[in-house]
Amino acid sequence: MSEKTGRLATLALERSPWRSARWLVVAPHADDETLGVGALIHQAAATQHLAGVVILTDGAGSHDHPDTASHARLVRTRRLEAGRAVRRLAGDAAAAPVFLDWPDAQPASPGSTVFEATARRLAALCRDRRVDAIAVTGPDDPHCDHQAAAQLARRAARIACRPVAVFDYVVWGAAPPGSKLRITTRPLRAGLRAYALSSHQSQLTPMFGEGFRLEKDTGLRAASDTLYRCDAYG
Repeated sequence: MSEKTGRLATLALERSPWRSARWLVVAPHADDETLGVGALIHQAAATQHLAGVVILTDGAGSHDHPDTASHARLVRTRRLEAGRAVRRLAGDAAAAPVFLDWPDAQPASPGSTVFEATARRLAALCRDRRVDAIAVTGPDDPHCDHQAAAQLARRAARIACRPVAVFDYVVWGAAPPGSKLRITTRPLRAGLRAYALSSHQSQLTPMFGEGFRLEKDTGLRAASDTLYRCDAYG
């Protein structure tokens, strides 16, 4: 069943053509997976359709570092936090996130050696885990890493040697213009997204000193996630 709102069709995920898809979540930074698609991760895992979660950057740009040890400690911490958040959303049996380790806020340009190598690695992951759909931040998101993730996912989907649909989700920006299809997940139970987000203490507390700090209410107002696609059923 679909509901038409102007030119934008809206479907519940469980009633959409992608209800049995295996989903790969691509998050630019650890915490974006919870803020943007925590409900998708939970719903896909519950039906054995979560292929995995990929974190694009090392996340070290959220704070200044007096030395390399501080930098390395934050990278390790953010990896642990991402793994904990995914387990809280998807269960203890969920596969650990895959970390691609791009430097935070220094995205590789499309066509560069690093970009193409990473796209091939992501495409191989799509083949190995039989991915049918990727959820990634939209190309119009204001953060450079979020834009790069969108470009990378599209490149990987084109070279994956299997049909892979790409859907956009929103963390900081607005709904992608020109979208033809909007898919909504089931709502998370009350408090689960906040519980998962609390895994990211490096982004919520001063444990690494002054730096980027998530507002605790950011991304927590919506119980469901919304995914957008430009070519409605292609």
